[in-house]
Amino acid sequence: MASGIKKLAGQTVIYGLGTIVPRFLNYLLTPFLTYGFTAAEFGINSELYAYISFLNVIFTYGMETTFFNFNSKLENKNEVFSTALTSLFLSSIVFSLLLIIFSSTLAGALSTPNAIYPTQFIIWSILIIATDALMVIPFANLRAENKAIKFSLLKLSNVIVNVGLTIFFLKICRSAYLNNEQNFYSELYNPEIGIGYAFLANLLANIFTLLFLGKQFLSIKLNFNTELLKDMLRYAWPLLILGLAGMVNETLDRIILKKLMVDKSEAQVAQGIYGACYKIAILMTIFIQAFRFAAEPFFFGKAKEKDSQKSYALIMKYFIIFCLFLFLGTVMNLDWIQYFIGDNFRSGLKVVPILLLANLCLGVVYNLSIWYKLSGQTKFGAIIAIVGAVITIVINVIFIPTYSYVACAWATLSAYAGMMVLSYILGQKYFPIKYNIRALSVYTIVALGFYFLSFSYQGIENTIVRVLLNNLLVILFAGMVYKLEFSNLKKLRANGNTSNQSN
Repeated sequence: MASGIKKLAGQTVIYGLGTIVPRFLNYLLTPFLTYGFTAAEFGINSELYAYISFLNVIFTYGMETTFFNFNSKLENKNEVFSTALTSLFLSSIVFSLLLIIFSSTLAGALSTPNAIYPTQFIIWSILIIATDALMVIPFANLRAENKAIKFSLLKLSNVIVNVGLTIFFLKICRSAYLNNEQNFYSELYNPEIGIGYAFLANLLANIFTLLFLGKQFLSIKLNFNTELLKDMLRYAWPLLILGLAGMVNETLDRIILKKLMVDKSEAQVAQGIYGACYKIAILMTIFIQAFRFAAEPFFFGKAKEKDSQKSYALIMKYFIIFCLFLFLGTVMNLDWIQYFIGDNFRSGLKVVPILLLANLCLGVVYNLSIWYKLSGQTKFGAIIAIVGAVITIVINVIFIPTYSYVACAWATLSAYAGMMVLSYILGQKYFPIKYNIRALSVYTIVALGFYFLSFSYQGIENTIVRVLLNNLLVILFAGMVYKLEFSNLKKLRANGNTSNQSN
């Protein structure tokens, strides 16, 4: 058990480097864009990427998890890979053509008085979705083969190209144009595109990555199996519903915010402010993503071992502890983290703690989801996600007209918390795992207590003093964890070393 958890931790670190570094570089574009463009213009970026996230689920229709499931059970790995990849390739072509045909109509429907959506923005976004879908199975295959380093390097190269091109277009070329320089760079910049160059850079980066994944496509012998595809689709359809409901929870607020706000002139601005503040939850979302990349193949591979449920319980415990540390580390340092976004966006900082807690709950949901994935009862995953989607929709529809994007943040937290509770209850019924609820509750209460305690001295005008006091509480939390968990971790390490020697 200990050696397995150590392996998961090591894989999480590697996937983390392939996720943290790329996403950190990608998030560096947030201050670049929020300082360089208005909130309304950034709202275009925020909304279209919300649609991209949503449509990514439709384009991939649960094939990533389905691939892991069938790849772990069937001997013919080539057949599983080829069938899944061919299915995504054909469906992506069909979906893309349908959307491109109506791209001008979609651009008109999204435009507002203070934010016009050019048709090329829509086309570039569609092609981003399609190329994302084509990369899903090759990247999943690298994870299944435990090629974490190659996976991470390719992810990193994608973002480096993306960020580099974005800076090239929006810094070098834009500056040359604004300074009336008559050269190659100024001629490349079109002011009517503006922030749309971020989408073009993303598309070019995806094409670059697909070229490097070409070996994945060519190294597997084409072996499409129609009967296998039917089985895969039967397994995948509840995951599609789950994914769609999940995207409702994650992105619907940024899609419907401007539609439900009473003051339409401020709608796109509010969308930009909320989208920028959403990105401050960077560390929590990055860690959860890195963990998910490493955990999913680990959970499937661990399922047949007798101590698997103990491993799942321990993983949940240390996952939540680490997320609580990230929560405190972020909210206690907002006094300086706020400079990550432009001054015109900082009125929305009040939603950051809410979104951090929401993402923590989402991470717990990912941990708990193992019970229905391993038991093959993926329909329960769809039910849980649908419940969360209903909560999201109801709260947003009722409260956005009055509370704007603050309602979006609370809707996100309520949805993920509801999904977490429901998943735990159903899991204990169908796939019981003895999680240490008492310890998890204590750590959570202490972390939240420290956060609320920090309010008592927010009247101190000296920012440095406030930050020092805040980080003292973070250190106290870390010290408490060390004191209570050090002996457990020491035993775990000793057991892992013994297990390795016996092997």
